[in-house]
Amino acid sequence: MEPEVSSGLEGGCHLAMNDYLKGDKMAARSSVLDRFSISGKVALVTGASRGIGRAIALGLAEAGADVALTSRKLPDLEAVAQEISQMGRKALPVSANVRHLPEIDNLVKRTVDEFGHIDILVNNAGTNPVFGSVFDFDERAWDVTLGLNLRGYFFLSQAVGKLMRDEAGGNIINIASEDGIRPGIGAGIYSISKAGVIMLTEVLAQEWGQYNVRVNAIAPGLVRTRFSEALWSNPAIRERTEDSTALGRLAEPEEIVGAALFLASEASSYMTGQTIVLDGGHFCSVRTLLSTISTGK
Repeated sequence: MEPEVSSGLEGGCHLAMNDYLKGDKMAARSSVLDRFSISGKVALVTGASRGIGRAIALGLAEAGADVALTSRKLPDLEAVAQEISQMGRKALPVSANVRHLPEIDNLVKRTVDEFGHIDILVNNAGTNPVFGSVFDFDERAWDVTLGLNLRGYFFLSQAVGKLMRDEAGGNIINIASEDGIRPGIGAGIYSISKAGVIMLTEVLAQEWGQYNVRVNAIAPGLVRTRFSEALWSNPAIRERTEDSTALGRLAEPEEIVGAALFLASEASSYMTGQTIVLDGGHFCSVRTLLSTISTGK
C-alpha cells in the first residue's frame, strides 16, 4: 500500500489556512488592544496635581488623550501639564475648587473652549480633614468633607453629563474608596461621603445609560500618597493594613491607572454602574491567620 502524499495544491492550502488563522489571531489580538486606546479623546481629571489624580492624568495622556487638569494649586498642575506636553499630548491646567458651583462652571467652560468637548471625566478630588470619633466631628468638618467628596462629584458630573448627553456618549469615573464599602476606623464622615459616591455612581449610570453615558467607580484601599500619609506613616496602622491584605502591602498611585484606563475606554463598553475594588485582597488579619495554617511540610 502506497503511503499518502499530500499534493502541492493540498499542502499549499494547508499553508494558506495556517497563514489565515495566524493573521486572524493577530487581528483579534490587535482589536482587543485597540479597545483600550483613548487616542483623540479629551479627559477632565480633578485632584490632578498629585497622588492618584496625577497618576491617572498621566496614564490617560500616555494612552492618547488630551487632558484638562484641575486642583486648587495652579503651580502643581502646571508641572503635571508639562509632563503631559512632553508626551506629545495637550494639557490644560485650571485652578478650581469643585466645592463651588461657579468654579465648576468655569472649569467646564474653559475645557470646552480649549478642546471642544469632554469624553472622559475623572472625579478624584477629595478631602478628609478630621480623624477621630464621630462624637467629636463638627458641622464644618461635615460640610467640607461632603461638599468636596460628594457634592462636588454630583454637580461636576451633572455639568459634564449634559455635554456628554448632547454628544451621544461619554465615560465618568468616580474615585470612591474601600471605606465607602466598610467604614474606616476614625474616618466616619469620609466613609459616609465615599458610600455616597458609590450610590451616586449607580444612580447616574441608571439614568444616563440611555444616552450612552457610562458611569463607574474605583474603590482603592490604602494608597501611598500625600493625602493618606497620616495613615501609612503610622507604624501601627500600616502594619495592621498590610496584615489585613492578601498581597501584604500598600498600593502605589500608578496601580490605580489600569482600572481607570479600562473604564475610560471601549474595553469596558458594556460596563456601567459598577465599582471596581482595588484593595490588595483586604481581609481581616489574613496574613496572620494564614501563618497558622500548616504548609504540609
